[in-house]
Amino acid sequence: MIYYETLSADDLKNEIEALEKRYNAFKEQKLKLDMTRGKPCSEQLDICMDMLDIPAKELRKACDGTDCFNYGVLDGLPEAKALFAEMLEVNTNEIIIGGNSSLNLMYDTIARAMSLGVMGGTPWSKLEKVKFLCPSPGYDRHFAICELFGIEMIVIDMKQDGPDMDAIEKLVSEDETIKGVWCVPKYSNPDGITYSDEVVNRFAALNPKANDFRIFWDNAYCVHHLSDKPDMLKNILTACKEAGNENMVYIFASTSKISFPGAGVAVMASSVDNINSIKKSLTIQTIGHDKINQLRHVKYFKDVDGITLHMKKHAAILKPKFDMVLDILEKELGGKEIASWNKPNGGYFISLNTLDNCAQEVAKLAQEAGVALTKAGATYPYGKDPRDKNIRIAPTMPPVEELKKAIEIFAICIQLVSAKKFLK
Repeated sequence: MIYYETLSADDLKNEIEALEKRYNAFKEQKLKLDMTRGKPCSEQLDICMDMLDIPAKELRKACDGTDCFNYGVLDGLPEAKALFAEMLEVNTNEIIIGGNSSLNLMYDTIARAMSLGVMGGTPWSKLEKVKFLCPSPGYDRHFAICELFGIEMIVIDMKQDGPDMDAIEKLVSEDETIKGVWCVPKYSNPDGITYSDEVVNRFAALNPKANDFRIFWDNAYCVHHLSDKPDMLKNILTACKEAGNENMVYIFASTSKISFPGAGVAVMASSVDNINSIKKSLTIQTIGHDKINQLRHVKYFKDVDGITLHMKKHAAILKPKFDMVLDILEKELGGKEIASWNKPNGGYFISLNTLDNCAQEVAKLAQEAGVALTKAGATYPYGKDPRDKNIRIAPTMPPVEELKKAIEIFAICIQLVSAKKFLK
């Protein structure tokens, strides 16, 4: 039974009065606390500063003699492709190195399909309707891309081991207008779920009615662990090859939350056929991305072991923040049955569910007390959470003391909205 259901009307009024007293005390402080996006904090940005001290003369020549200061090299330096192919567990001929943003690569991939089609197929813009499956709660920027291009989005429920595969299998096998599905397969945004081997295998074995259907596999948090026992994710490209569907997946990642978000390296991996098809249009789109930055990252990290050691430094900064958030949530809300939240083993977010029809009011109250949260509903297509319950918590950027206040205010708001709901 929900805690507030056990209280009498008088007890509920007393509870609300006590909560409002705490809430107003924070409100009087005129705070400006921001938890809207999953940005690295300044301490995380500082740990990579030595990368910028690599002498310019060491960044002039690539291993094959390419002059990194000049034009050329469309799909990435060979040593950069080797590093990131190892990180993503693919071959070097299955990868393209982009600019600093994997989101840009995803946008370009959708735009390319809209204007040119997929591997010679009909451009999606010439079709009467294009649909994407959107496991939700999910990443709002994925949904924004679809909305911009007029792609209809279909909500797919998330389970504890990944998306509802029964629904996905049925829909893609029956509807030729479904051209893609968004996935954040490891430490998902915002739930922190890592897809099980079974889910990965079922994705790889999909039998879509549309021959230009693609899985958009945004592996943004592939090395972003919070513990020494990280989640393991099965390799989707390998699984697709085994299932005879190697052209069905596009994989994306970047160093945005490994090195510098504003000056990282983004990568895209797929089958050789997909990569070669994409490179045909790249010859017109660009004369090559930032080779100096690619070489800088290779010289700094050297190999995947170097990335792994570097990510332990990130974890040392982030884990205390995540632990503090979870401790406050448990202290304030534990046992009251008015909210539930995940306890991620990596990634950048904590996903919290309020009682139905409470999330927007909680976010509004928090905003009035000086705590900016990701907009309630943002984790669903079109910004519409059908049950108005999910809120994405981004603990990474605020300093510890600010984060502590923000989460305490947030928890008070959840209790206030919930208590008032039962007093009505």
